[in-house]
Amino acid sequence: MDRASFEDNLNKLNEMSEKIRTENLPLEESLSCYKEGMASYKTCMAILKDAKLEIEKVIDEEENHDEF
Repeated sequence: MDRASFEDNLNKLNEMSEKIRTENLPLEESLSCYKEGMASYKTCMAILKDAKLEIEKVIDEEENHDEF
């Protein structure tokens, strides 16, 4: 499954947040923006989690390599 980049999702989250804060939206549209923003937030968090795991793996490999 292809997912948009971290930056794309972060921009979408910021866009939805700004739209909710600054526009006088009907409830249904506000709810739709909220849901879209939360989906982008969850994707950002998943991407960050994957990056963290990858960094930890590199650090562990480097530490294990240094032991020999």
